[in-house]
Amino acid sequence: MKLNEKYFPYVLLLPLLLYILLFFFNPFFNALKLAFFDENNKFTLIYFRELLRDPRFFSAIKYTLMFAVTIVPLQLITAFLIALFINRNFKGSKTLLFICSIPLAISDLAAGLIFLSIFTEHGFLNSFFYFLGLIKKPVYFLSYENIPLLFTSILIAEHWRATAIVLIILIAGLQMIEKDYIDAANVFGANFFKRIFYIIIPLLKPSIQSALIIRTLFAFQMFAVVIALAGDMIPVLSGETYFWYYIYRNSHIASCYAVVIIILSLLLTAIYLKFLTYKEPVYENI
Repeated sequence: MKLNEKYFPYVLLLPLLLYILLFFFNPFFNALKLAFFDENNKFTLIYFRELLRDPRFFSAIKYTLMFAVTIVPLQLITAFLIALFINRNFKGSKTLLFICSIPLAISDLAAGLIFLSIFTEHGFLNSFFYFLGLIKKPVYFLSYENIPLLFTSILIAEHWRATAIVLIILIAGLQMIEKDYIDAANVFGANFFKRIFYIIIPLLKPSIQSALIIRTLFAFQMFAVVIALAGDMIPVLSGETYFWYYIYRNSHIASCYAVVIIILSLLLTAIYLKFLTYKEPVYENI
């Protein structure tokens, strides 16, 4: 093997490695330094003690986890059902996939502003309810007096915005499943639900694992949609990181928030890797 052929794959990976080095590891180590070291480069935990005294810290953790445990499963189920439908390759399935993928081209903030125009006091949803005669006064979806409704509004907006990426991953996974498995199951009398639970889901585990990891990481980074719809009424970890860095001008506390996000992301990623490791499916008694 020639030398250039041996190292050619690594040369192709070099731009990606440089990107990760510059835009991930460099900020990551800078955040660790700001969180654990003072201006004199001495190790300290004083910034984390200040973080724990922040009255919004535990609320930010609570709402961030609430968004993660509600949005991610909801998006996975929705994307899985749509992917199963599109994977039937009926006439117009590619057009439907294109329509479902449109939110991928819309930024977080733009999606938040779109749903802001829907959920405001004089937005499209209240106007529609007026037209149908269902309400006589506007429903305040984005009010501090009704946090559950505000939370639900953000949930709907984020569900619409980010389900597409899960859909694309699952579609790709479904298309890699050999049809021979499905045909064999049909021959042995497996009904639709047995084919789903005993064949498709086990073979789709790598794609599900990737989708869960990516969406969970993004869920911990939720910011623009929350700010657009709720302002600072519902604190989230990414939002508090922004506030402490740009508004309060305290990069040390902001870095502590970033470290908390990293720790939670790594913990959930480890859980996904442990419990969603691919195993050969068992086809007995289906």
